[in-house]
Amino acid sequence: MAALLGCLVALNSSDAATDYPTRTVRIIIPFSAGGAPDIVMRVVAQALSEKWKQSVVIENRPGANTFTGTTAVARSEPDGYTLLFTADGTFILNPLLYASLPYTMNELAPLSLIATTPHVFAVSGKVQAQSLREFIAFAKANPGKMTFGSTGSGSIQRLAFEFFSRLSGVELVHVPYRGANETATALVAGEIDASINGAATVLPHVGQNGVRALAITTKRRSELAPDLPTMEEAGVPGFSSQGAFGLLAPAGVPQDIREKLEADLAEVLQRPEMQSVLATRYFEKASLGPVEFQKVIAEESAKWRSVIEDKKIKGD
Repeated sequence: MAALLGCLVALNSSDAATDYPTRTVRIIIPFSAGGAPDIVMRVVAQALSEKWKQSVVIENRPGANTFTGTTAVARSEPDGYTLLFTADGTFILNPLLYASLPYTMNELAPLSLIATTPHVFAVSGKVQAQSLREFIAFAKANPGKMTFGSTGSGSIQRLAFEFFSRLSGVELVHVPYRGANETATALVAGEIDASINGAATVLPHVGQNGVRALAITTKRRSELAPDLPTMEEAGVPGFSSQGAFGLLAPAGVPQDIREKLEADLAEVLQRPEMQSVLATRYFEKASLGPVEFQKVIAEESAKWRSVIEDKKIKGD
């Protein structure tokens, strides 16, 4: 009897995964509509909806540094019908910056790292340096006089620049802004000397008021800006940073449903038209499954933990 029951449970579980989804899937994004995660997921959600013949609804729940939307997913029914799509601030930076969180990463299961976006090191038109090496030389000759902008004290933009400062041996003054667009506007206006920000934020402004991109921050050159040298090529070995965007589920979602989600996402992301759409929005396809996704979280957490502890950085 026990063996029979075990077989029935296994069959029911398998059927559930085969049939999944049988109703609307809700994906919560803990950011406002129109931001980078929102743009990416709406494109992917449309493809999944067509593949599944079921509605995939995006629900924006911004607030409290992604705590609001993330906690809602972590505490939701673990049936695969409520998922979380968010940026690295949620699954890498928040656990490092805050001693107490309303959610824990143990409550969430990484499903797929869907896309990344490179950061770009850019300078304002008032900066005379034509290369990163020239910028470093000038900053070293004028310690504490040059400025860099970011989207807040605990933002990835701030951490990236502090990492650059540590590796290059320069000292710059941090100027925080409310968001990435405000930082880019300040760069164009010459309010700040430099910034490390997302490609989608920086590249459209290159040339405005003399704004120049000096390097891309990924380990290899990016097809989004193939002429830009990497930070290592430009004179800062060991530096890398990027924005990362992933899909997560409540930890209790059955393994077979997780595996179906992973497989369907991988198929959708491999489509040439999907890659083209992401590229036009300055994203690069990642399509990493849960094991690789978890590895990225571990490696990036170790890197940024070192910077946070060294600079004694706290969350906003």
